[in-house]
Amino acid sequence: MKHVKKPVFFVVFLLIAVFTYFTIAGFSTYYGDIETVKIRGVEDIRWGIDIRGGVDVTFTPTEDYDATNEEMDSARAIIETRLVGKNITDYEIYVDYNSDRIICRFPWQSDDESFDPEQAVKELGETAMLTFRKGYSGEIPTGGTYEDLELVLSGKDVAKATAFYNTQDKEYMVSLELNDSGKEAFKEATSEAYGTGGRISIWMDDSEISAPTVSAVITDGQATISGSFEDYDAAYGLATKINGGALPFKLVTDSFSTISPTLGMGARNAMAISGVIAFALIAIMMIVMYRLPGAVAVISLMGQVAGTLAAVTGFFAFNDSFTLTIPGIAGIILAVGMGVDANVITNERIKEELRIGKTIDGALYTGFKRAFAAIFDGNITMLIIAVILMGAFGTPDSICSIILTPIFTWFGVSTAGSIYSFGYTLAVGVVLNFLFGIFTTRLMTMSLSRFKVFRKPALYGGKKSERSGN
Repeated sequence: MKHVKKPVFFVVFLLIAVFTYFTIAGFSTYYGDIETVKIRGVEDIRWGIDIRGGVDVTFTPTEDYDATNEEMDSARAIIETRLVGKNITDYEIYVDYNSDRIICRFPWQSDDESFDPEQAVKELGETAMLTFRKGYSGEIPTGGTYEDLELVLSGKDVAKATAFYNTQDKEYMVSLELNDSGKEAFKEATSEAYGTGGRISIWMDDSEISAPTVSAVITDGQATISGSFEDYDAAYGLATKINGGALPFKLVTDSFSTISPTLGMGARNAMAISGVIAFALIAIMMIVMYRLPGAVAVISLMGQVAGTLAAVTGFFAFNDSFTLTIPGIAGIILAVGMGVDANVITNERIKEELRIGKTIDGALYTGFKRAFAAIFDGNITMLIIAVILMGAFGTPDSICSIILTPIFTWFGVSTAGSIYSFGYTLAVGVVLNFLFGIFTTRLMTMSLSRFKVFRKPALYGGKKSERSGN
């Protein structure tokens, strides 16, 4: 593989080192005392209920509403979607049909220093109903309510909401894509208001969040919400609530309380120390057994671990942190084990090729080629298992669940966020194993083999008498 140049090793190594540093430490900028997080580090990981505890909240319909079982199930599904939309996967949610209650448990926020249950409930997202109405709050008669304004659209008429920054107007907005059920009604409402200075206000429950003047007739079902967002997080929060769906009724918080962790942060810290020690022992073993390829394998494993942690932290500040539970940590460990196995298989193949008399170039090329099939089979099997776990224990509208719907229709509803966390970290680790354990390992090893000082068979597990090749 002479097309792999000498500098490739240093470029790849530097990228992995920098990526690993920022994954662990994160990156923030400061303007006075105001901190702006650009890259999330391990301190921003949202730990599961089993590690850090969380909140227990009970939602009920308003007193004057008698919800059906189907409506309760719909509300439950929407709350689940909103939780997962915030990357909160370690949750428990139950429906008490007899007393019309939805009981939900979810973990603390990653940056909570002093736990505030009420704030934690707010983070779940106000269970508000989205409506578009003719006119605005200034036109509500004295003593009236927002319901006095004529209804145009409800949340169910919105197909998709996306937060974005409008560079022309220099403000954050939310774009809306309407369903067919809302296009005609919105066209009629904008036609009526256009040219007269009329407004169509947007409400979340009884709170007016925007009341733009209609400046055009909307015929294609594409609209925007503007003028009320201080930053991206505010716009993203509204988009998330809209995408969560339209509640069939308004929910109120009946009660909330804290949940104590089953293990605690001390157990987490002990696991972290154990993980570092285990990684160091694996690194020593790989270098002793496989020498130069072993050292390269350690660098690749470091990149794989960093990549998995980045997928958990959210890495970039505009993504929420994924909930990491004890089973999720087990998924990371298992994926690292798969990465070690991939490197062991490859390096053993290289040693075998050297023993039968091949040159270093020939041994590396053949070793990587023959090892790929075995590595691929093992990893693809593990990836299938991870997808099944995510489909079985995720929300019904998740990609994995949708793909596997024909199978899961034979079973009852089963949602356990801690198992979903295991499937997620395992899937991410396996995918990264293909990237780091196969691709980057091969690039770095081939690159080092171009240096004369590294063209000694003994450095690859062969004997000194074996040929180095040209």
